[in-house]
Amino acid sequence: MLVLGTESMHIIAHSLSTNSFHSFDFCKDDNERRPSENLGQVLFGERIETSPYKFSFKKDEKCKKLCTKTYVKDKTEDKNMLDFLKRGMQLNYQHHWIVDNMPVTWCYDVEDSQKYCNPGFPIGCLVTTEGRAKDACVINSEFNKKNTFYIFNHVDIKLTYHNGEGEGWRGARLVAATLEPKSINNADADKPTCEGPPMEVPGEFSSDVKITYTYSVSFEENNDIKWASRWDYILVSMPHTNIQWFSIMNSLVIVLFLSGMVAMIMLRTLHKDIARYNQVDQEDAQEESGWKQVHGDVFRPPRKGMLLSVFLGQGTQIFIMTFITLFLACLGFLSPANRGALMTCSVVLWVLLGTPAGYVSARLYKTFGGEKWKTNVLLTALLCPGIVFADFFLMNLILWVEGSSAAIPFGTLVAILALWFGISVPLTFIGAYFGFKRPAIEQPVRTNQIPRQIPEQSFFTKPVPGIVMGGILPFGCIFIQLFFILNSIWSHQMYYMFGFLFLVFIILLITCSEATILLCYFHLCAEDYHWWWRSFLTSGFTAVYLFVYAVHYFFSKLQIVGAASTILYFGYTSIMVLIFFLFTGTIGFFACFWFVNKIYSVVKVD
Repeated sequence: MLVLGTESMHIIAHSLSTNSFHSFDFCKDDNERRPSENLGQVLFGERIETSPYKFSFKKDEKCKKLCTKTYVKDKTEDKNMLDFLKRGMQLNYQHHWIVDNMPVTWCYDVEDSQKYCNPGFPIGCLVTTEGRAKDACVINSEFNKKNTFYIFNHVDIKLTYHNGEGEGWRGARLVAATLEPKSINNADADKPTCEGPPMEVPGEFSSDVKITYTYSVSFEENNDIKWASRWDYILVSMPHTNIQWFSIMNSLVIVLFLSGMVAMIMLRTLHKDIARYNQVDQEDAQEESGWKQVHGDVFRPPRKGMLLSVFLGQGTQIFIMTFITLFLACLGFLSPANRGALMTCSVVLWVLLGTPAGYVSARLYKTFGGEKWKTNVLLTALLCPGIVFADFFLMNLILWVEGSSAAIPFGTLVAILALWFGISVPLTFIGAYFGFKRPAIEQPVRTNQIPRQIPEQSFFTKPVPGIVMGGILPFGCIFIQLFFILNSIWSHQMYYMFGFLFLVFIILLITCSEATILLCYFHLCAEDYHWWWRSFLTSGFTAVYLFVYAVHYFFSKLQIVGAASTILYFGYTSIMVLIFFLFTGTIGFFACFWFVNKIYSVVKVD
């Protein structure tokens, strides 16, 4: 017996709130079971329930009746049920079904005779009062009555299997599951024929409505598809692999351009500078200008050193977590078939990586000459995770109020807090203990007692223009990849191109480093030695461009209606932007830190 599972209904277009299959008045499974979900599935709002669609292997079913739902116009309860169903159709809610861990897909032709396989299908569609067919109503010319909903109350399910008898193993394996949704008004609800006009649900509830749910199942043998490659037909239909290569080439051109400039500065300009500085007498040097003149101030501790060290500790934690997660995803451990694995892996890694966060934060804070080590440790362990958790909790409250199935149960929130305070915080304390035990990072030059006056700066060497320019190139490397990631999060499309993503991650790493080093060198040449915060903010500003792009995506790609969905979108986007800010800022800071240490260690200072 094969059992069709139903995930929470997810939304493609108009709402970000998800509802379970049974929130709507569909047929219910008499022996309902719920498999246990992992942490990643719970956090992403994936809830799997058994459905009433039952079928036996290799046994075709023709027009099998599930149940009939009747809505009496004088009953308030029935009116509310039908209104909820209509609201779902209006917002283009989608069924998401799985069988043998495979998504049941709806495959249809798109432009250029290409086939697109959607891992979900709509519960119905709407023809507006103006007669405009919305969403899935465009597929059938019979869906043409004004102010009418058409519900997909029949599905033709086709299951493809690979027979193992000719290959020396017994049995068969499911290699594809597709369906075609149909709207059929059966004349006789007790003996449906699955033929007839579409099932219309009038916009005005003026008479009783009777909806009969039916399904047909057929099995097809196909020994050309191997079980290991059974996801290919879904992934191949996913759009735009060629755009991925274009984006990679675009990013590589930016990297080559930056690398060329950095190499030119390193090899030619710096080499000349160092040779000149090391040859001239000290009197002549007093008249020189350039980065050597600020050697007595370049390692002067920054203002708000506590906050900077905390951000860098958190950024290190996020960087290592991202690197390991993407590396494992590249190796195939976190494929879409392994539901919730990506999120679970990220959360577990973040929790276990408290030690490097504490160590980096404590060591840098000590280098900045800070003495409030208890405050430093507590802020490293609690500040950024606290902001993320508070945001996450508020979003969850909204989902609770909305009655969404994506709302995280109270027990899971307690479990996340237990992971944070029980494992992550103690590990951060251990890291900080070792960080404070180590001596402060030794600087290659001594810092003068009296700060040097910074000369008047040109427009481009002032802090704000430099920081704003610094984020443009790293963002240019990632924005195409960002489109696919946002699609996978908000439009419930599958994301599987982790090889591309890992490559983009490496390119982002190089670009952030090189852009920050370049701007840092120009500022030091202009004798502005406040580089600590600037190096962090220069590459961190990429996150601001990420937010601007997310706003553009919201208005151009999603037709969201309702205040709750808008708050949810921007609430979750804020979490992504904060994490990305810490991640890119940390990359830029350490690249610049290495660069400044390097150049001042090779120049002779009296």
